[in-house]
Amino acid sequence: MSNEHTELHTSIHDWIRQHREAGTSFLQQLVKMPSTQGHEQEAQLFIAEKLRELALDVEVWEPDGDALQSHPYFCSPRSHFTGSPNVVGVLKGSGGGRSLLLNGHMDVVPEGNREQWQDDPFSGRVVDGKLYGRGATDMKGGTASLLMAVEAIQGLGLTLKGDVIFESVIEEESGGAGTLAAIVKGYRADAALIPEPTNLRIFPKQQGSMWFRIEVKGRSAHGGTRYEGVSAIEKSVTVIQHIRELEELRNARIIDPLYAKNPIPIPINIGIIQGGNWPSSVSDTVKLEGRMGVAPEETLEAAKAEMSDWMAGLSLKDPWFESHPPHVEWFGAQWVPGSVDPEHDLMKVLMQQYRVVKQDEPTIEASPWGTDGGLLTQVGETPCIVFGPGITQVAHYPNEHIVLDHMFEAAEIIALTIIHWCGLEA
Repeated sequence: MSNEHTELHTSIHDWIRQHREAGTSFLQQLVKMPSTQGHEQEAQLFIAEKLRELALDVEVWEPDGDALQSHPYFCSPRSHFTGSPNVVGVLKGSGGGRSLLLNGHMDVVPEGNREQWQDDPFSGRVVDGKLYGRGATDMKGGTASLLMAVEAIQGLGLTLKGDVIFESVIEEESGGAGTLAAIVKGYRADAALIPEPTNLRIFPKQQGSMWFRIEVKGRSAHGGTRYEGVSAIEKSVTVIQHIRELEELRNARIIDPLYAKNPIPIPINIGIIQGGNWPSSVSDTVKLEGRMGVAPEETLEAAKAEMSDWMAGLSLKDPWFESHPPHVEWFGAQWVPGSVDPEHDLMKVLMQQYRVVKQDEPTIEASPWGTDGGLLTQVGETPCIVFGPGITQVAHYPNEHIVLDHMFEAAEIIALTIIHWCGLEA
């Protein structure tokens, strides 16, 4: 490493170390704002004010649900976003450099059973170097890292050549309508980074997923003469086993080394079973609802077609299904898969800055879950890599928390990545 690069790293490191208290306080304030779906406005306006302090060009808007609904990739349980604004801030470069889009989502999942939390779910309490609260790890800690990185660059008086676009979006947890709205508005860049909680691993690929519903039909009868009926509950066991075989077939095709540590790269999960209406009656209907994983290089349409074709083969196992075929319906949330070449220039820059900061080799894997990165890569034509602080295992869990040291390390790595990607004025 040249002396110039060493001095740059030292300057970034020292700036972030000197501003740890302010960074912790910022995340605490953010976590104390319960930005569940439909309640993101307070936190988003807080972010917008921070961006204005940093002298970015700021745009705040509520996505137009009526317009978005006609988009083939729109997915949301709601069609209107009053009180749920998107926020974008642009740091204009001097020219001649590559642009980078930094994307974080402000929506958090509900806190769940409060009795399972040691403290208030939105406390922001710091204990033993960990900050607790819903959203701390997924992904307000990552958003704080992004902002610290940008602030460090400005605080040191550095001028970038390329533009930096910072996005704080809504709706990631239910399919990405916020990021889609930003894409439709025209926000694109040469590459993108999303700091989801990867435990500081680097994910150039991510699976997608879709929710499905299957109705299994039987024939009702009195429980005392159940042999005169056909139990939809019993038939659903055949359907579930059939789906499990599809999962095995689809995963046997995955030979990507980035999934080497993942026992089931693209699972098909049955999350809900509902059926029957009376203990003394043979059930005539069972509803199954689940989530289908989609491979990084696969399309949502291809995965849907394979599921439908596979379900049509049920009649070969049980003649009942020939005249009573289960109907597959796609509903609710979906996440678009995404894949970036591991040799992409942003991967090289990010990996090198990881080595500089951590003095270690980064772990490169494929994401086990979906993010907005698939939308950015496929729809926004902005190749996206997922890398951030936060603990994958506590996202959506009681007592969610983030290790603050990791948040500051991520900020340091991201700041250096921005500089080396966008270029620096002499």
